[in-house]
Amino acid sequence: MLMQTNNQSVADLLGAWVETDWKSGLIERFRTVWNKPLRDLTNEELASFLRQRIAMAQILAIAESRITDGVDDDTEMYDGELEAAIEFARKSI
Repeated sequence: MLMQTNNQSVADLLGAWVETDWKSGLIERFRTVWNKPLRDLTNEELASFLRQRIAMAQILAIAESRITDGVDDDTEMYDGELEAAIEFARKSI
């Protein structure tokens, strides 16, 4: 299941990006990576999706795998960002 999910994007899971009148850095970052395969998302991007509760089941599985495997891609805004986002997501489920 994780391998199949890795090949999908958020667009595959939730549908095409819908443009909005709202302008923010967060919205722009999501628009930029919406079609990116989940396996290619950075740790920071995974953390952002988790904090916003987007595609949580699939993103959580990938994020947990990254932590277990010790993947540090040096993209987190602060040390432990992905782990903090995982804890947030677990409490939100």
